[in-house]
Amino acid sequence: MPSGYVPILIFLVIAILFPIVTIIAAKLIRPSAPFLVKLEAYECGIKAASDSRGRYTVRFYIVAILFVIFDVETIFLFPWAVRYRDLGWFGVAEVGVFLAILVVGYIWAYKKGALEWV
Repeated sequence: MPSGYVPILIFLVIAILFPIVTIIAAKLIRPSAPFLVKLEAYECGIKAASDSRGRYTVRFYIVAILFVIFDVETIFLFPWAVRYRDLGWFGVAEVGVFLAILVVGYIWAYKKGALEWV
């Protein structure tokens, strides 16, 4: 085995063993006295009114996915911001097209009503 891979192998072993050892140590050290009141869901001292496994509307998931999509796409602006001087006006035009696509997507989602909670 080439010597360049030894540090990677050591890091991999540590990365695998650390969570396992930590969970086992926490299980051995922590006090364990479960009873019915302790196992109930805690809601600020108020008794639970209903089952906690309620269903969310599809609109919630649509807004969440749209947020993630737009958030991840704006992360793509970071490499451009780092190298914008080297890219010149061509880079500015590329980012303009990129942002125009984002705005078109946002307007489309708004017109579809995906961002309304009512």
